[in-house]
Amino acid sequence: MKQLDVKCQTTIKTNYEIVKVVDGDGIIAKNIISNKEEEIRFYGIDAPELTPCKKLKQDERETHLSGRFLIELAHQSYEFLRTKAKIGKRITLIQEVGNEQDPYGRTLAYVVLPNGNTLNEIMVKNGFAKPYDKLYCSELPKYQELNLRAKTRKKGLYLLVDRF
Repeated sequence: MKQLDVKCQTTIKTNYEIVKVVDGDGIIAKNIISNKEEEIRFYGIDAPELTPCKKLKQDERETHLSGRFLIELAHQSYEFLRTKAKIGKRITLIQEVGNEQDPYGRTLAYVVLPNGNTLNEIMVKNGFAKPYDKLYCSELPKYQELNLRAKTRKKGLYLLVDRF
């Protein structure tokens, strides 16, 4: 497994598999031993919203893009993640101690694929998610750098917009 540059204590959870892709920054994963499912929200990243909600209205105000267009971008982000996060794929979850859940009760994690790459980083590096600084994430500086590169190179959603 490749090393994350996480600068805090972590908990590693193995024996998980992907059950469903929720959107561009979240999945449902199942512990294959207990059979318990959890909604996983990726640390440090944010993708556009798939459905009308309070966050979509906030994104409209911040980006000056229409909600309808942001939802179209969200579908592209979701579809990209679906190509990387195949149903049944085994994953490892890495969590930062003391920062395990978001305000909505979802599990926060770095989602590590069998090849050692993290879905969090893949989404930002390819321009389908942006860094998210509203919740602590020790990888945020790295994600900000990757995002700048993706934006400069017009990768992913940056092919269509300069911000989302």
